[in-house]
Amino acid sequence: MQIHAQAPCRVDLAGGTLDIWPLYLYHPEAVTLNFAVSVQTSCRITTKEGRSITLRSIDQGIEETFDCLETLVSAKKVRHPLAAQVVRYFRPETGLTVETDSESPAGAGISGSSAMLIATVSAFNKLMRKGHTLEQVREIAQNIEAQIIRVPTGCQDYYPAIYGGVSAIELTPAGIRRVPIPVDAEELNRRFVLAYTGKPRFSGINNWEVTKRHIDGDRKVHKNFDRIASIASRMRRSLERSDWSGAASLLHEEWTHRRKNAPSISTPLIDRLIHSTRKAGAQAGKVCGAGGGGCVVFLCEPGARERVETAIRAAGAAVLPVSVAPKGVRISARA
Repeated sequence: MQIHAQAPCRVDLAGGTLDIWPLYLYHPEAVTLNFAVSVQTSCRITTKEGRSITLRSIDQGIEETFDCLETLVSAKKVRHPLAAQVVRYFRPETGLTVETDSESPAGAGISGSSAMLIATVSAFNKLMRKGHTLEQVREIAQNIEAQIIRVPTGCQDYYPAIYGGVSAIELTPAGIRRVPIPVDAEELNRRFVLAYTGKPRFSGINNWEVTKRHIDGDRKVHKNFDRIASIASRMRRSLERSDWSGAASLLHEEWTHRRKNAPSISTPLIDRLIHSTRKAGAQAGKVCGAGGGGCVVFLCEPGARERVETAIRAAGAAVLPVSVAPKGVRISARA
């Protein structure tokens, strides 16, 4: 039996970090906005005779084989912790090869690991006929990622990988709900540019530092997140109305307040990119994810895209040729 699952990465627009429990409980009507992009992650599971388990990462160029499940479970160190932790959770009774791959650059801040977890958990869910719902798959993937990185994880990264498209992730005391935003994907494609600046430091630590300050009662951080929550709510309304100028203005405002929470979210290259692209016609830009490097998303008028891309390359970054991914995780199986 062979199972193949593929899931897209995401770009976050506003309200990030609020999706980490319990931060959103302190900000009424908290919402995170993001959209899936055509940068794909994948997992392929192939069953085999015997009990050995092989874990292989194509993009990282690593491979490790265990003679049985018990050996993998008891191993103190593994080379592919993401695949290993999923196998430990599902505990398959047959031998198999788990092969993962990612098109995302290293440390890009577009949730490559979260998307890969959605693909891997979905593949095992299919293989073992567990019947988990999409929301259960999200919860399993999120909890496994927290086990791997050893800090709390937010929920927003998993929904684009599951559903695709443009999403509002509503964060309430009653639970989390993903609501699709009916944005014209082709119009968004004409208006956004994604730049890659290089690998940042461990993003989980960036978010955890801000989370701790919030929980410890830092009034400045709390006030900034009040503003970020308000910006995200207003941007949602702008996107629902296809008010692109309003959305770009709010993207700029979000970036300004996010930098106040964690100045290290930016770098000299990121500052240079945002400055030079505005001169080239970009309406706004912000770092994806926790920052410190990785990707930067820009919103611009359709006619300014080429000038913005030229400015990005001139500043020393790469332009990623991506588009909105309309669909989320896809799973196929064959004997």
